[in-house]
Amino acid sequence: MSEDKKKSIEEVKKKDQDTSTEKVEELTIDQKLKDTEDKLLRSLAEIENQRRRFEKEIKDAFEFGSFNFARESLAILDNLQRAKSAIKNDEILKSNKDLDKFLENISVIEKDLISIFEKNKITKIEAKGKKFDPNIHQAMAEIEDDMSEVGSIVQEIQPGYMLGERLLRPALVGVAKKKSTKNEEKKAEKRGK
Repeated sequence: MSEDKKKSIEEVKKKDQDTSTEKVEELTIDQKLKDTEDKLLRSLAEIENQRRRFEKEIKDAFEFGSFNFARESLAILDNLQRAKSAIKNDEILKSNKDLDKFLENISVIEKDLISIFEKNKITKIEAKGKKFDPNIHQAMAEIEDDMSEVGSIVQEIQPGYMLGERLLRPALVGVAKKKSTKNEEKKAEKRGK
């Protein structure tokens, strides 16, 4: 073979190699572009998820940031109501001529506190006469009562409260149960022995 032919064959081989190298590089560049695009989309999705999470946390902080303070403030209302009840039932204080004025002042403070609670979305759970709901009530006793439906609330020991849609404190209640007959009591005693 002549040298010219050898050179032209080598040139053709070299061109083929260059073309195949360019194709490999193009595939690599396309692949790199796709990888980069995928990473970018994932990063954007992650940023969007994080933004939503932060917005939810901010919203919850505004709505429920005062949750512990509100729960502890209920003790003030409870103590105020207990004091009012104790003063009303005290035989020595009943004879005092200023008792009505004092109780009136306590009632004003109580109403103001309840008004503040309502402005801040703290509402009392109505329990008495309602069906027992373990999500908002806590049963403290079962009370025999043939006049009420079994499972209904016949006594409210301590009122419960909600903060918006969230339970602040469950209502402590007494729940109606069917009166047991003497035969049922004897059977229960025998089972207990």
